[in-house]
Amino acid sequence: MTARPDLDTPEGRAEYRRELRAVAAPWRLGGLALIVLGALVVLSVSGGALPQQATLVGYGMLALGWAAMVVAIFLRTRHHKRRLAEGL
Repeated sequence: MTARPDLDTPEGRAEYRRELRAVAAPWRLGGLALIVLGALVVLSVSGGALPQQATLVGYGMLALGWAAMVVAIFLRTRHHKRRLAEGL
């Protein structure tokens, strides 16, 4: 079991921030990519570059992207709670 993070020093806080950034990074990046691509699809439909049926695909991508972001937030929060509870 790893020790509780050292949040009393600036170096310890910086190291813990790096650790938290790495938690669920694929979920966050994938979610962000889906959100951006979904928005581009919806904007392309409204601009006339894509057929109207592509709107459903765009909104589906937006929904999946936000769902992935919520999963990432949940995983990161769970990791944070577990790390701070270690060593008690």
